[in-house]
Amino acid sequence: MNVRRRTGAGARRLIPAAALAAVTALGAGTLTACSDSAAAVNTAKFDVVASFYPMQFLAEQIGGRHVHVTTLTSPGQEPHDLEISPQQIAALEEADAVLYLKNLQPSVDDAVAQSPVRTRIEAGSFTTLEHHGTEVGGHAAAHDTHEDEESAGKDPHIWLDPERYAQVAEGVGRAFEKADPAHAADYRKNTAKLVGKLDALDSAFRQGLARTRTKVFITTHAAFGYLAERYGLTEEAVSGLDPESEPSAARVRDLERTAEADGVSTVFYETLVSDRTARTLAHDTGLRTDVLDPIEGITGESRGRDYFAVQQANLKALRKALGAK
Repeated sequence: MNVRRRTGAGARRLIPAAALAAVTALGAGTLTACSDSAAAVNTAKFDVVASFYPMQFLAEQIGGRHVHVTTLTSPGQEPHDLEISPQQIAALEEADAVLYLKNLQPSVDDAVAQSPVRTRIEAGSFTTLEHHGTEVGGHAAAHDTHEDEESAGKDPHIWLDPERYAQVAEGVGRAFEKADPAHAADYRKNTAKLVGKLDALDSAFRQGLARTRTKVFITTHAAFGYLAERYGLTEEAVSGLDPESEPSAARVRDLERTAEADGVSTVFYETLVSDRTARTLAHDTGLRTDVLDPIEGITGESRGRDYFAVQQANLKALRKALGAK
């Protein structure tokens, strides 16, 4: 996802020593993870801290009744803007595992690097990451101080491609089996069930988008490169950095020409940020607006209560915008 941080490219925040001292003084056992339920880690189950919703969903689906999952990113919070709190540092120290996606949330990367958590599961290591259009500039600028030069600058939206998400699910399943071997059989069973559902979702997208009037769609930021690539579509993004920024006059003219040439009908925006950019562009180009959800979090505004429901809503929106037959 485009890293919409409000600081300069070089402002990589390390966890302050004062914050670590505060954790020690307060005592890790009295603190809780910032999550839906605000439930403490260090339970009788396999305790997993997930960085944001797509990682939380995997942990819950694969872990089932054997895991206790908390998330660092609250519902409705923009994941890229997350700053780690002392409470969350403590939760990481008490957890059995952390599941995260590197180069997406810099403060999470820093916290994991400094944490003694026993099992670190990095989702991007189970699939391939690529550069996608304007995404490249956004991520390269936002992450040019990260040590991992190989993955920095690449599009992290792997969960929006069902095939890549299935590869990640398989890797997470293996990691759970290794870290908690007493329940390995159930983790294998749950992983296979989840991968089967992702395969079915992939088939639905493949069939649903096979015959369309146009293959081009416009978004306020470049979140859907993997999805577009998987199903033979072309994403035109207004910005690779900030979906709330106003498009430049030159970019609007560019997109006007694209919309006219390729029969584009819709400008898509997402649920966790303002729709101002999409409405400005739609007004200037005479297009409609609609939601295409990057599924960074589930809220009352989401078109579904979990990953699969929102992806089905995304497919429906794309079919309508692209003139599916």
